[in-house]
Amino acid sequence: MLYHVPNIITPELLYAMRSMGHGDELLITDANFPATSHGQECIRLAGVDSSEALSAILTLLPIDTFVENPFITMEIVDHPKTIPPTVEDFTQIIKQKNPFLSSPKGLERFEFYERAKKAFVIIQTSDIRPYANIIVKKGVINHAN
Repeated sequence: MLYHVPNIITPELLYAMRSMGHGDELLITDANFPATSHGQECIRLAGVDSSEALSAILTLLPIDTFVENPFITMEIVDHPKTIPPTVEDFTQIIKQKNPFLSSPKGLERFEFYERAKKAFVIIQTSDIRPYANIIVKKGVINHAN
């Protein structure tokens, strides 16, 4: 047992986040995402939705503030300007945990898949909401954190 680690963070996920370097990306996905075929490592969080996973991960993970946007989501197919409710939810969580950061940037579906293949780790949740996928870029810990 450890202090201050959200109970949905598994030992495997904690190890993966600690193993990441600055600039590495993790991907939180919904239940429908082809996670196993897209990543080098896939950690499953059964009974957890993507929003819960994002909130717990942002409790521990420093975010890269040296890039334009450290959060990437998948755009709705044929409706790239429409913001899905899941992304609105992600935005609220990001602003609550890191008020200085911006809303996630959307990528076209196949561009998102290509980016996902480069993720350090994929965390697949049980979320069945559409477009409940987000890429998070790890930053550094400094004296201000």
